[in-house]
Order: sequence, then C-alpha cells, then structure tokens
Amino acid sequence: MIGEEAMQKRALVVGLGIAGMSAAIGLRRAGWTPVIVERAAERRTEGYYIFLFPEGVRAVADLGIADHLHTRNPEWRPGGNSWSVDRRGRRKPVLGLLDAPSGVAAVLRGDIEAALWQGITGDGAEDAVEVRFATTPVEITEGAGGVRVLLEDAGSGKQYREGFDLVVGADGMRSSVRRMVFGPDEDYLANWKAMICAFQMKEQVPSYEASDSVIVSRPKRAMWVFGLADHAPCAWLTYRTKGIPDRFAGPSIEQVRAAFSGMDDDPVVRHVLHSLEQAPDHVFDSIHQVRMRRWSKGRVVLVGDAAWCMNTYSAMGSSSSLRGGAALGVALREHPDDLSAALDAWETGLRPYITRQQRSARIKQQRFVPSSRLAEALGSVVLDLIRRVVHRRMAAEYTAWSALSGTAR
Repeated sequence: MIGEEAMQKRALVVGLGIAGMSAAIGLRRAGWTPVIVERAAERRTEGYYIFLFPEGVRAVADLGIADHLHTRNPEWRPGGNSWSVDRRGRRKPVLGLLDAPSGVAAVLRGDIEAALWQGITGDGAEDAVEVRFATTPVEITEGAGGVRVLLEDAGSGKQYREGFDLVVGADGMRSSVRRMVFGPDEDYLANWKAMICAFQMKEQVPSYEASDSVIVSRPKRAMWVFGLADHAPCAWLTYRTKGIPDRFAGPSIEQVRAAFSGMDDDPVVRHVLHSLEQAPDHVFDSIHQVRMRRWSKGRVVLVGDAAWCMNTYSAMGSSSSLRGGAALGVALREHPDDLSAALDAWETGLRPYITRQQRSARIKQQRFVPSSRLAEALGSVVLDLIRRVVHRRMAAEYTAWSALSGTAR
C-alpha cells in the first residue's frame, strides 16, 4: 500500500505527447501527483502513421489503456497488401512492414495520444491529471529538497515559480528541459543528413485498393504510402541530403518538390506531391538521433525523444516512449523512498533495449531509403526472398482459417 508521504510527491511533466502522458500515468500509478505542462494551446488530435511493436503493445497494456486504443491494421489478403513501383511504373508485391514481425499494430499518432488522454483524465475530476496548456518552463533550479521551476503562461505572459519533487522532460528531440539542465542540442544530436515529410492524405493513389501500401524507392529518396483499415492513407517521404541547415530556408513543400524532381513522372509520386499541397498540415523535419550517457541529473529525468530519440527510421519511437513511461512508474513504485535508486534502476533496465534499437536504425534506414543503386538492388532481393517465405506461411494460415470459418458457418 502506498503511504501518505509518497502520495504527496509531485512531478512536473513537460510535454503532452506520447512520452509525457505515458510518464504521467506511470507516475500516478506509483503514487505520485503529476502535473503536465504543454506549450501548445490545445491537445493535438491528428498525427501520421505509426507502427506499434510488441514492446509498445505490452506497454499499452501495462499502462491500462489497451481498451482505449483504436488500431487500424488492414485485413491481410492473399498476394499481400504492399506494392513496390519500379522505374518503368510496374508494380510488384513486396513484404509490408506489417507482414514481417508478429504483434505489430498500425495506428495513427493521434490514436495513441487519444488512448493516453483517456488514461490521464481518468474516471472523473478527482482522478484526472492536471494539464496546463500554453505553459512552458523558463528556468529549472534544483535545491536540497526539490526542484524550483519558473513557468510562463503564454496567454498572459505571467511567470510564476513552483516546487516539485521531480521534473520529467518529455518535450521531444529538441527538448528545452535538456538544454536547460544538460546542455546545448549540439552536444547530444547526431545529424543523419536526411529529411522527413509526413502527412495524412485525403484519398488513396488511383488504381490501388483503399488499404494498400505503395512504395516508390530510389537511391537517396523514397516515398511510402501506408494504407489503413478505416482511414485514408498516410504518406511518408524521406530523402538523404548534405545541407540540413539550408533545408529550412524556404517553404517546405517547395523543398520536398525539389528533392523529388525527376521522380514526379511517376503517377504515384505525382499524386502524393499533389496531396501534400492539399493537406491542411504536415510534418517536415531533419532526422537526428539523441545520444546521452545519462538520462537523469539529480531530480530531472528525460524520457522519449528528449532522452534517446531513435529517429523515424527505427520505427520504434512510440513503442519506446510508451515502454519508458511505464517502466519509470514501476521503478518509482519499487523504490518509493529513494529517487536516485529508482532512476538508476529504470535506466539500467531500459538502456540495453534502447541501445539495440538505436543501432538497428542504420540498417532500417537502408530499407526506407537506400543509399545507392547497389543497396537498393540487394535490399530488394533479400526482401523478396523473405516475402515469399512469409506469404506462403500467411497464405496457408489464411486458407486454414477460411476453411474453419466455412465449417463454422
């Protein structure tokens, strides 16, 4: 049973994303009182396509939000749901990212955040986690008995100080908490010399099924369309580049069009670029990894992309954020009277997993955007061999299931 002293411990969570809400639920389950501050004026409800791997699915269950999570895996069809388009415009079936590992869930970022929001709002006012929108930390000062944080309300411009027992930085790859407490971004951001653009499309590429995924991949640039079961597809464009600073000099859509110049004679590419121009919102950013020797300092701890951003090629960002928040709660629950021991145990248990996923991102990058024609060709051969094996197995299972269903009817 959690003691009264533990119940009075307060934590400031900076960021209302997946990492922040996961950490808040973990903290509350450990008997802490979390307060979330978010710089945006309201909660985001949209978001691009995400793969939730088994580690993330288990974390969803551990956080108690499984019943709230809406997944969008397309029903598998014999022959597959994923297609690659070559230079002559010919399509061929390929191994989809949902085909290879078991237990992978297709979701939108907004689906995960909606489930987490249900988790932090609880069953009523008494259970809800306090959330302050349009609020940011300006200064963080640790003392003998806790952390004093200078907070600013963007609406009124008012600044005020408040004390906490712990500060959790869950404010993304370019974390303000990390800058204030650990040092400048350049000390921790590893530049991968690549860009990403992601958005939700209004409609599927013509001549493809609604839930199909389509890949147009060339050396150093690639375009992916991810099909969903009950939602319009999401597009994901990525390309390698040497001049990251210059990529923010002009309008992002113009930059993307320039990067894919020469590929836009393909109907799929033309459709996706046109859809980008029609999209109400999109993400456009450079790709980095965050490398840190230590994720905590005194009473300040970083979680999610702020601590270990694996980058989008890893496809593990959301899963690791969910797992990190759930694990933080477990560590605090197991060490209720020793914050330092709790943070040590949390990091010791989590770091090997994070390190493996960060290393694997380099290999996965070749899958998403090959570095050369040789890498493109080799990857295609390997994936085609794997696809044949996987699809034979899935086709057999599908046939057996269909026969059983027919018998049941």
